[in-house]
Amino acid sequence: MTTIKDIADLAGVSRGTVDRVLNHRGDVNPKTAAKVNEIAQALNYRPNKAGLALAAQKKKYKIGVVLFGENNPFFNEVMEGVELKSEELRSYGIATMTRRVEFDAARQLTAIDELLEEGIHGLIFAPYNDISIRNKIDEMAESDIPVVTVNTDIDGSKRIAYVGSDYVQGGCIAAGLFALMTAGDVELGIITGSAGVLCHSERVRGLEETLTSSYPRIRIAGIVENHDDDIESYRVTRELLAQHPSIDALFFAATGVYGGCRAVQESGLYPKIVTFDDVPTTLDMLKDGVISATISQQTARQGSLSLDILFDFLTTGIAPERKLNYVEHTIRIRENI
Repeated sequence: MTTIKDIADLAGVSRGTVDRVLNHRGDVNPKTAAKVNEIAQALNYRPNKAGLALAAQKKKYKIGVVLFGENNPFFNEVMEGVELKSEELRSYGIATMTRRVEFDAARQLTAIDELLEEGIHGLIFAPYNDISIRNKIDEMAESDIPVVTVNTDIDGSKRIAYVGSDYVQGGCIAAGLFALMTAGDVELGIITGSAGVLCHSERVRGLEETLTSSYPRIRIAGIVENHDDDIESYRVTRELLAQHPSIDALFFAATGVYGGCRAVQESGLYPKIVTFDDVPTTLDMLKDGVISATISQQTARQGSLSLDILFDFLTTGIAPERKLNYVEHTIRIRENI
């Protein structure tokens, strides 16, 4: 088994320098630190578990968690995954501190600042896709406070890893489902959450690109935003159907599915509907035949894996093997609920 002494000998530095690099303690020349980390990864170095447990107990790590609003059932399930993993790691002295905020960059920044004042050592974060958020993540990285993004990512930030689904692939899957469910020319309406959330816009992009390249008979009639709110989703879906009564299919790229489906039920129309996730209200609509299929993405797994990755990084100092940690998409229909 590789030891700190092995790494020190190969890097031509002291064991103390290796220890400081791997555990982020003290200043080390960046070139030296990069060399030590490269050797540690090449040798598949893993610290002694007993030593990690003792060090973690002394450190009493505080992990911040910033997710979207408490009325969002999807993120309730993500939080359940975080809490289950936190319970599993309780002997290591882990404490999670949570903030739930709406789709707003300023509110997210306020929540992060509050957690930083409480002394968090790392952050699990579903970021709004805004430059101010990216800059905040980069500031934290410079202060040795690692960030793992969950469910939705952000362009070009210094987060150490992303955990969630491949959004573009999700949109491609939805396009394929619509092609299987329909025949002839089709008018498709899209209800997305927010253009400011990367996973929503990327799902729509995957859908659009696949329709254009493979299924041009399916034409997009209109796109509206519901900001993951059922009341707003009811309103915008109702307006979309009124403006385009010939719509044959609807794609919900985010939550707000229940409110949107209520508008469909009242409209007297019977479009093919594809949604994301398997929260209880969505499954009820699936059972009733209102929704044709929903694409699931291992919600609780996203939360638990995010904490696992962040805790490993904090205790070992070794970067995650993968920057992108995709969970599997599964398709649910009425017959396999």
